[in-house]
Amino acid sequence: MSLGEEDDKAALRAMAHPVRLRIMSLLTGASLTAAEVARELGLTHANASYHLRNLHAGGMIALAGEEKIRGGVAKRYRYLASEDRGLPKTPDGNRMLFAAAANELSRRTTAAKWDGPKVMADAELWIDPAGWKRIKESIAELMIELHLAAKPPRAPGTIRTSTTVAMFEMEAEA
Repeated sequence: MSLGEEDDKAALRAMAHPVRLRIMSLLTGASLTAAEVARELGLTHANASYHLRNLHAGGMIALAGEEKIRGGVAKRYRYLASEDRGLPKTPDGNRMLFAAAANELSRRTTAAKWDGPKVMADAELWIDPAGWKRIKESIAELMIELHLAAKPPRAPGTIRTSTTVAMFEMEAEA
């Protein structure tokens, strides 16, 4: 098994549970402990700790520090946006990751406010390579900006939003 396949398996194991996508979203706005994740998502502390360990082992989140709480030590975790963090290196791994994101998008639509403005785009396009590269880089920069603008869950003056972006080059049809 190649290193890329081993990395993929660890990342995919980390993504194998729908709660973990929600945890990664929470960790975008703030570093959180297992207790804080548990409170926000209505999980037990043990369950939140289990999912955080899996995400960390899969390279999907980073340790942001430790703090003493009531005689114990609590680890804080943070999701750091980058263009390729956690993205699988194999086609099967990528398909599984995008399928997990599609399922998460479906879950999020149950909480959508359908009366306000929305942005939706879906397209299978042919574009010149230079234009594709420029647009892909621009959207990647905007996604990093969005992640950096994220605040802790329920912070005063914030609204809950959903953003999903999937961009990839396709094989030409025969």
